[in-house]
Amino acid sequence: MPTLTTGRYTARFAETEADIRSAQALRHRCFRGGDGLDADSFDERCRHMLIEDAATQTLVGCCRLMPLENGARIGDSYAAQYYELSALQSYDAPMIEMGRFCIAPDVLDGADILRLAWAMMTRYVEDEGIGMLFGCSSFQGTDAARYLDAFAMLRDRHLAPKRWLPRVKAPKVFRFAQRMRRKPNAKLALSAMPPLLRSYLVMGGWVSDHAVVDHDLNTMHVFTGLEVRAVPPARLRLLRAVSGQAFG
Repeated sequence: MPTLTTGRYTARFAETEADIRSAQALRHRCFRGGDGLDADSFDERCRHMLIEDAATQTLVGCCRLMPLENGARIGDSYAAQYYELSALQSYDAPMIEMGRFCIAPDVLDGADILRLAWAMMTRYVEDEGIGMLFGCSSFQGTDAARYLDAFAMLRDRHLAPKRWLPRVKAPKVFRFAQRMRRKPNAKLALSAMPPLLRSYLVMGGWVSDHAVVDHDLNTMHVFTGLEVRAVPPARLRLLRAVSGQAFG
């Protein structure tokens, strides 16, 4: 697949082991801090999207994509370690798990990088006939009190349809849909919402009714799903325009 360039950034898929190691190094820096490689057994089964500064070729963002033939393979996903996903086994179209999305902490225009990532994803999804995207959207830290308004908004507006709802599997979770009676402050909720999750929701995405507490990565995450047919037409036209104009 060709590269996609908008403004000062370029998106492409990894082609070499050195590319993948660069992504693993950035992931370590973002999720764990300092030097090292954030690597696991899922990496070899994924395609790795790299977003680079076009002038310096410095890696500023990345994520990995794991394609699944359909829901029957949902148990092979990274998310299946933390969520009971049997409800999705009947999903009968191709799926992609998007994981380990991160942006270099010293980058100031993260919104541009996220927009470019979604434009690249749009072309990939349409070329491959993908029906659903899913993954784990992470809140930084493990203190739920920091995000009560965000969780209340997720409970009120964005829970998964019952036919797809993930069930609890992880040993430590925050059951925000059951235990909270808080009315969300919309401004505080949106400001606390991770940018990746916010973009999923704008496109019609939904979440699990609980958050997994992940002490290994020092995050709390919610299972996030997005059926491609649910993306608002205006949003899809915008993403298609960006990806169509910028591919080289």
